[in-house]
Order: sequence, then structure tokens, then C-alpha cells
Amino acid sequence: MTEERRSNYDDILFRMDHIQKSFGGTEVLKDISVSVRAGEVVSIIGPSGSGKSTLLRCATFLETIDAGTICYRDVIAAQNDSSGKAVYAGPADIRKAKKQFGLVFQQFNLFPHFSVLKNIMDAPVSIQKQPKETARAKAMELLRKMGLEDKADAYPKQLSGGQQQRVAIARALAMEPDILFFDEPTSALDPELTGEVLKVIRLLAEEKMTMVIVTHEMPFARAVSNRVIFMDGGVIVEQGDPEKVFGAPEQERTRQFLRNYQQ
Repeated sequence: MTEERRSNYDDILFRMDHIQKSFGGTEVLKDISVSVRAGEVVSIIGPSGSGKSTLLRCATFLETIDAGTICYRDVIAAQNDSSGKAVYAGPADIRKAKKQFGLVFQQFNLFPHFSVLKNIMDAPVSIQKQPKETARAKAMELLRKMGLEDKADAYPKQLSGGQQQRVAIARALAMEPDILFFDEPTSALDPELTGEVLKVIRLLAEEKMTMVIVTHEMPFARAVSNRVIFMDGGVIVEQGDPEKVFGAPEQERTRQFLRNYQQ
């Protein structure tokens, strides 16, 4: 990691404090606290069932927390009441929080009946009320960035999985979020197509896009991240500089997990 990448980050864009989440009596997140600063790339690693994706779904309001605090800059989206249970802010504040992040899913979630261009333009036009020509120009610029300018009029079913995921990233970027969340963005792709998507994420990291990435791609997480969080059993077992976490982990559980991967 370069010295520039190691620079201090003063602007906290997102914070979750003492998050608890259970499903049917099974505690999935146990007192988790995470903060992300502007320009930071945070990778979350861990075995299946460790709570990584649930954490991301709670961060993006796809799941509701049982207890804890969620903040986006100055917007307190959820906090505990006097009984210690999480209470969410009103619709206006939740909308304000949602404007600050984008989410890229495992399975792309593109609209199959929309062209690639319309998939990217739809939210800026319908939600942000951008003029269609402005949205179109931005969408084409993003497609050029993704190496997909010639696919503007294609439909998702005509694209490879890697191409669909790059369109999904462009769609998220079209809303100009402060932070991008990725939920295992390459898990549905074969190795060749995985490389296409990771190349785009590396480019975004070089441009100082703030990102939180749940991933099983260990060499990628080590290379691109400012900070790595290792989760297991619904808790953060270890976190820190990727060279330290991957090269000299402090916790035996981290060492055990990483032995399954070639460094």
C-alpha cells in the first residue's frame, strides 16, 4: 500500500455502533461497531454464516437492527430508545441516508426489460429528477469507464455475468453516492469474469471511492483495502491494516481461516 493510501481519513461517512440482530432467536450480529471514513476501502472477510452479508443488509436498510445506532454523516438513521431497542428515524431522514450510499448485489439485480442504458438512467431520472439528457450523458460516461460503451442498447440477458455486474456498478455510481457497498460482487462469476469486475473495483479504489466490500477474494482484499475486518460468529474477531491481518494475524481464529487460502 502506498503512503498516499495510508493517509489519515478525517471525514466519517458512515458509522454503526453496538449493532445487534437476531433471526428467530438466533443472534447473527453481536455488538458490532464499524466506522468508514471518506476515501477508505474496507473489506469484510470471514466464513459463510459469520454475519458479513447481514451486516451489509442492515447498513443499507434491507434488514432492520434490533439494537444499536446507524449514522450516515449527520443523519441518525437508527438509535436505541430508553428500553435499549433500535428505533428508526422518519421517512425523510431515511431517504436522506439512502441518498448517500449505493449497493451492488451478488446477483446483479438489473431490470431485465430495460436496456443497459435505461437500467443506469432510470433512478437518476425517476428519483433524482435529472433531465433525461443529463442522465443519458452521465450513463454513457459510466459505460465508457466500465468498458461497455458498445452495450448501451443491449439487454441484461445478452450480457455475460461480468458485464452485468459492471452495469450494476455503473447503475450504483449513477446516483453519485458517497459510499459504495458490495455484497460479494464476484460470487456468482467464474474466475475469468471475476477479474473483469475486480479490475473495475481497483480503478474505483485508485480514484478514492469510499467502499465497503464483503468478499471471499483474499488476494484482492489484501491488495486493494485500507482496512480488513475479519468476522466470525457474528462478532469482529480482528481488524486492521491488510498486511498485518493477512501477514501476521493476532487471533488464532483468523490464522485458521486464512490457512484455507493461498496468500
